[in-house]
Amino acid sequence: MNLTEFFTQYWPFIALALWFAYKHWNTKRVVAMLPELRKKGATFVDVRSQGEFAGGNAPGTVNIPLQQLAGRLAEIPASAPVVLCCASGTRSGMAKLLLKKNGYREVHNIGTWSKFLN
Repeated sequence: MNLTEFFTQYWPFIALALWFAYKHWNTKRVVAMLPELRKKGATFVDVRSQGEFAGGNAPGTVNIPLQQLAGRLAEIPASAPVVLCCASGTRSGMAKLLLKKNGYREVHNIGTWSKFLN
């Protein structure tokens, strides 16, 4: 099998592996930035449901479920960094796009909320 055939046959798996590698790298990058972001007065937002948040959360995070985020933007200062989390990083990724679309300049997705505990 040549390289072209390999990529033609396995491109979905390669794309998935690259996506997970990116998520892992980005999470490590944001975790390393946490001390600096705290000094800048960052807001930490957990976009999981209220039930998920009640089941366990990181100290200092504010719970604004993703479904309510668009209507509660006024609760998140746009003048300071925002760090988002959820259960896996998917919902917080969607929340990041929403905040960026609404003028927030410094928005980070840390992925799973437990990364705040590291």
